[in-house]
Parts: sequence; C-alpha cells; structure tokens
Amino acid sequence: MLWVKAFHVVFVASWFAGLFYLPRLFVNLATVAPDSHAERERLLLMARKLYRFSSGLMVVALGLGLWLWGSNFSGDAGAWLHVKLVLVVGAIGYHHMCRSLLRSFELLANRRSERWFRVFNEVSVLIFAAIVVLAVVRPF
Repeated sequence: MLWVKAFHVVFVASWFAGLFYLPRLFVNLATVAPDSHAERERLLLMARKLYRFSSGLMVVALGLGLWLWGSNFSGDAGAWLHVKLVLVVGAIGYHHMCRSLLRSFELLANRRSERWFRVFNEVSVLIFAAIVVLAVVRPF
C-alpha cells in the first residue's frame, strides 16, 4: 500500500502543478493584444496541451485515491477525511472550470479581466494546501 500512496502523492502533486500553471496561461491570454494572433494561438495551444495532460494526471490520482480509500476503509476515518473529500470534489470542479474558461478563450468570448484570472490562479494553491494539511496533520 505504501507504493500506491507514494504514487498517489506524485500524481496529485503533478495534477496540481497543471492547475497552478493553466490559470497563469489564462492571465497571459487575457493580456494578449487583439491583433496578436500568433501569440494568442501559441498560448491556446499550450493551454490545450496542459489541460489534456493534467486531465490524465487527475484520472490516475483519483483512481489511486479511490484504491487507497477502498483498501483502508474502516468506517471511522474521521471528519478530516470528509472535509478532504469535499475539497477534492472542489478541485475536480476547479479543473472543469478551467476547461470552460479555456473554451471561452477559444471562442473569443472571454469577458474576465487579467486581475480576475490572477485571483483565480491562487484558488488551486489554497485547495492544495488545505488537502495536504488535512491528509498529513488530520486535525480532527
């Protein structure tokens, strides 16, 4: 089980690395000049590839997490696990929201500011930090 746990941590960290960088690409896309088609297309290509790669990492991370949960389920995991699972669902929602935002850039329909994307970029860091603290410290 330690191997499964180790790979789960690796894939979660890798998935979140994608979630840390993808909104940064959105910040850059939001600042691209309207006549800079090459730069816009380059950033969109990077964002598409990163989203697809991160999606694969997410699937593996979730699969390994379910494996750990299923093999260690004793019925008395504690409230920390319930809160962690809510945050994991939030991270999945954040991931899918990134897809929606990417789609709006592809359709030239983005209405959000660079500043909004800068704040949005920090949400994944907060989710990741909370999940790590809950998993390691198990405060309740």
